[in-house]
Amino acid sequence: MKRYDYVLVGAGLYSGVIAYLAGKAGKSCLVLEKRPHIGGNVYCEEVEGIHVHKYGAHIFHTSNKKVWEFVNSLVEFNRYTNSPVANYKGEIYNLPFNMNTFSKMWGIRTPKEAEEIIARQRTEIEGEPKNLEEQAISLVGKDIYEKLIKGYTEKQWGRDCKDLPSFIIKRLPVRYTYDNNYFNDLYQGIPIGGYNVLVEKLFEGADIMTETDFLKDRDTYMKMGDKVIFTGPIDAYYEYCFGKLEYRTVHFETEVLDEDNHQGVAVMNYTDRETPYTRVIEHKHFEFGKQPKTVISKEFSVDWEEGMEPYYPVNDAKNQELYQKYVQKAQTEEKVIFGGRLGEYKYYDMDKVIESAFGMWDRIKA
Repeated sequence: MKRYDYVLVGAGLYSGVIAYLAGKAGKSCLVLEKRPHIGGNVYCEEVEGIHVHKYGAHIFHTSNKKVWEFVNSLVEFNRYTNSPVANYKGEIYNLPFNMNTFSKMWGIRTPKEAEEIIARQRTEIEGEPKNLEEQAISLVGKDIYEKLIKGYTEKQWGRDCKDLPSFIIKRLPVRYTYDNNYFNDLYQGIPIGGYNVLVEKLFEGADIMTETDFLKDRDTYMKMGDKVIFTGPIDAYYEYCFGKLEYRTVHFETEVLDEDNHQGVAVMNYTDRETPYTRVIEHKHFEFGKQPKTVISKEFSVDWEEGMEPYYPVNDAKNQELYQKYVQKAQTEEKVIFGGRLGEYKYYDMDKVIESAFGMWDRIKA
């Protein structure tokens, strides 16, 4: 049996960065992945010459120069800028909330007019907001809440905004400029050729076993490495001994359309409650595609159940308390290190996953 310096459980970005840095340091890695492909949720599937984001829209953005230089050393990025639009019962609004949004909603043109309307509508909420609805109105006023937040959020969480805690929306970006760039980060874009190009560079040199479940034969795989980096769900590793952590998940209905441009934008959010999906992704626009056909994915938000891909940790007090029990158990491990979105029960943007992996490598490389 071959022995490795590191056994990496999961083949997402976190493991990819560790594999790459370990390889550069002359260390050997075995990667075990349950799915039939590497790349985790950034994996792309080519359909009609279009790189389809199989697990939802992924737009790379960061203000961390070290992270940006790292990914650009592996693959060239295009100039894609995330400028989604909201569709409320056929009315189209720019996101994030900015002067284009306010002009369309209220027929105004100056920041002063927008500020006055929002300030007036905020006063409807007195005292400390008791739920998400009150929190949102206290931040952006009733009109924006009703048309652009309420329905989308209720579909996302599967419950009424009045039944959701206020801390879910701590802040909402409001810009009093005509700027549709969703992110404030210094750098953003999509890898030219899709994310698979980046992922293949990260795992170059590692031995990879796909369709392999570490937990079904953990004793064998544990013996194959000096250290195990586990990026699967931390509660699954411990066989849910304290109970199951909760997630929200999404599923997609993807179709090929015999038209060259379906919605004119990569991401369109459907913010009314009646439309069952939260958004529609038109994948070709991530890479300015000119293909004769197009591929769209309708995204539906649902409660996670066993066998589904866990996406968003439910970060309420109950789940955080449960997670801390697993953290305490994990701290007794001598050989196993937990990392990444599922290992740390934390929603991570891609750049933050890479930052976290950098930090982990600095701690373990000695």
